[in-house]
Amino acid sequence: MKRKDLLRYMNSKGCKLIREGGRHSWWHNPVLNKRSAIPRHNEINDILAKKICKDLGIPPA
Repeated sequence: MKRKDLLRYMNSKGCKLIREGGRHSWWHNPVLNKRSAIPRHNEINDILAKKICKDLGIPPA
């Protein structure tokens, strides 16, 4: 999955960018108070995308 597609999906589900780290972007789901790190690769593995969605408490993309 493309990183920009995953970020667009997470944004549509109400997740917000907290900060940019050294090699990751930190995203937060304010409704469930959960957060997760998103690597800055152009392509994100589907298994990792599922794990990120699970960490944030949103349905898998």
